[in-house]
Amino acid sequence: MPTNWSDSITIADLTDEPALSEELNNLVDAVRKAKEGQVPHVVLNLAGVSYVNSSNLAQMLKLRKSLAERGRAMKLCSVSEEVWSVFQVTGLERVFRFAPDPMTALASLQIEAE
Repeated sequence: MPTNWSDSITIADLTDEPALSEELNNLVDAVRKAKEGQVPHVVLNLAGVSYVNSSNLAQMLKLRKSLAERGRAMKLCSVSEEVWSVFQVTGLERVFRFAPDPMTALASLQIEAE
């Protein structure tokens, strides 16, 4: 379940399937349904995720696109070696933005938003 860190940033602490797919779908839906100006930046905390599949990656790409269309950013953080290798193999390490931990992700989004 996402946590509103501030009015402009939401953190989603993700876990392995099936919760991962459900949470990503919920985030995509929330962004699409949100009124203009009410869409927060998003931090996806992957500390509880030990693997991702192609469906998860597609959901993350949809979320990233929906946020970008509304002028918002997404950062992924606390990525395990196993999950990082999937991003590298797919080339998505060049598409997504990463931070080592949630606090660094939050700080960078707050600085960028100013």
